[in-house]
Amino acid sequence: MKILFVSLGCDKNLVDSEVMLGMLSEKGYSFTDDETQADIIVVNTCCFIGDAKEESINTILEMAEFKKTGQLKALIVTGCLAQRYQKEIQEEIEEVDAIIGTSAIDKIVETVESVLIGKGENHIEPLDAEPLGDKKRVVTTGGHYAYLKIAEGCEKHCTYCIIPKVRGNYRSVPMEKLVSEAKKLAEDGVKELVLVAQETTLYGKDLYGEKRLPQLLRKLCEIPGIYWIRILYCYPEEITDELIETIKQEKKICNYLDIPIQHGSDAILRRMGRRTDSGEIRQIVKKLRSSIPDICLRTTLITGFPGETEADHETLLEFVEEMKFDRLGVFTYSPEEDTPAAGMEDQICGEVKEERKAQIMELQQDIAYEAAENMVGKMLYAMIEGKMADEDAYVARTYKDAPNVDGYLFINTEETLMSGDFIKVRVTGSYEYDLIGEICDEFTE
Repeated sequence: MKILFVSLGCDKNLVDSEVMLGMLSEKGYSFTDDETQADIIVVNTCCFIGDAKEESINTILEMAEFKKTGQLKALIVTGCLAQRYQKEIQEEIEEVDAIIGTSAIDKIVETVESVLIGKGENHIEPLDAEPLGDKKRVVTTGGHYAYLKIAEGCEKHCTYCIIPKVRGNYRSVPMEKLVSEAKKLAEDGVKELVLVAQETTLYGKDLYGEKRLPQLLRKLCEIPGIYWIRILYCYPEEITDELIETIKQEKKICNYLDIPIQHGSDAILRRMGRRTDSGEIRQIVKKLRSSIPDICLRTTLITGFPGETEADHETLLEFVEEMKFDRLGVFTYSPEEDTPAAGMEDQICGEVKEERKAQIMELQQDIAYEAAENMVGKMLYAMIEGKMADEDAYVARTYKDAPNVDGYLFINTEETLMSGDFIKVRVTGSYEYDLIGEICDEFTE
């Protein structure tokens, strides 16, 4: 029996897919990436924003067609959309044979077995289940880097966010399980660990009564074979002096932080239910850059939030110009049912949202281009991602570049390199968000 997995949404969802693949592989199932050859298709869905919800529904419908045109025997839907809209999926998409919620991915094997005998069972478990952690995974990222999900859920309850309703409250994975999982990944050839959770900086508070991300990081740094450790999704109010010092002292930890701030107007931050104001964000950014001068800071923003005035938008533009984040992404606000923001007055029309997003990205483009130009002449390590087809050139990432969201470094060389190789490079040029470099024999950090 051949199974095809379609994993949508965030990297945390991807980890869930890899865990389910691991469970199925242990039972002898094989996998395919050809929809026409799949006996079973599993769609791991997302519903974080409207576009993600639409993509998930369209993908389910697209896969359902292979019951007519391929050899598909069963269609299983998992993930956030499944958790949130189980009843609607059952009633409106008859081709779906079984549904698995976010806290029941460990039921994937028995679900597959049940659909094969025509008795598909749904599994929607309570959202307080302990995160799995340290399960066999089929890593789908190429093998040289992997995501390590350190916690599940969130309890910040920002007014725009549905995550607590589909993932539950914050639950940390016990540290010993994470260390064990990381060791197995390293033994399988993983060289870069990318730490993810809805919020990584709160790690351990629920289990140990205090935040223990620094302690976890130090233990991960001790693992042979791991060269880079990257931290994503750090809420600014939870970044401690101990965490900053740990990043500064531990050579394996990339001088890179993803800090989703969402806005620069205090009025909008309050309406969003965020825990920091613009002044506090300025302070933490200043402290990070003072302590770690070469740190790369990524952030995400939401534009067009209910009640966002033109003055709020101008404040955000000024904030972006002032902060000069190295990396920045923008979402237009998406009203999600069952969230406080969806019922707020003064909703912004789509056209205005898109115009404001374009203005922010145009400003950030100038900031990013200038930052790329300032890298010319610098020497640093880079990880090879792959070779460009029909060219003596390779694609690489520096410590400033998280997989799939940031830029690349392009290197011309006749040398034979493999994905995951670390090389010393000198940056020789820049092109928009990306860099151009050459292999450097004489190297000083």
